[in-house]
Amino acid sequence: MRIIDFHTHAFPDRLAEKALTTLHQTSGDYQAFHDGTVSGLLASMDRAGIECAVIASIATRPEQALNIIDWSISVRSERIIPFASLHPRDTGWPSVVERAKAAGLKGVKLHPMYQEFDLAEKQLFPIYEAIAEKGLVLLLHAGWDIAFPGNLQATPAKILAIHRALPGLKIVASHLGGWRMWEEVAETLAGRDLWLETSFAAREAAPELFWRIINRHGPDRLLFGTDSPWLDQKEELAAWLEFELPETVKEKILFRNAERLLGL
Repeated sequence: MRIIDFHTHAFPDRLAEKALTTLHQTSGDYQAFHDGTVSGLLASMDRAGIECAVIASIATRPEQALNIIDWSISVRSERIIPFASLHPRDTGWPSVVERAKAAGLKGVKLHPMYQEFDLAEKQLFPIYEAIAEKGLVLLLHAGWDIAFPGNLQATPAKILAIHRALPGLKIVASHLGGWRMWEEVAETLAGRDLWLETSFAAREAAPELFWRIINRHGPDRLLFGTDSPWLDQKEELAAWLEFELPETVKEKILFRNAERLLGL
């Protein structure tokens, strides 16, 4: 079976060690399973039997956005699908969206905590609209974050507000719609016409709640993801392959839905 991991991270070789060292300071029990480089990610994918991976970069400063696009162009391949990022405080964000589209990148990643904004801020909606108009995917961190305990900048309710305002926007909510906020996901996002990516949910959500969301949302808008290097790709894939689901459903979650969404 072909596999696409819709949520991974990697950094330029010269920055990877420093980036992981910084992130480890707030990652608690979660320690990286590879060195944070693209070659490290590819080796992890090979061990797991994963064909393709989306790299979700985050522009933590405005000036990083175009550099991320340049780096993304340099590392993309048949196996590596890098997303752009932009910084919401950058007044030049329209040119970033335009450049991402012109470069043939498939989507944009935003992380409210690391980029210091709230998903529901009114000034963000023109950005969301521009991403929708370009036909790009918007990959959002959703829910809490281990490095920002109690933070409410990316709640499922705020993601629902974006979806209601821009129903044509291709939203992917990571961590099954909201890390450690899965009761709210079940009530607000499950069953909506947006995508839920699965990383960190299968091992952390209560089984009854996990399967309630999976069943309510249906198999056509679920995307397998690991958040590598923070989870082991091989272990996460093995867990999904062992779930008692029809093979056609597994195929949708592990490959077909991502293929359709990304236009591969």
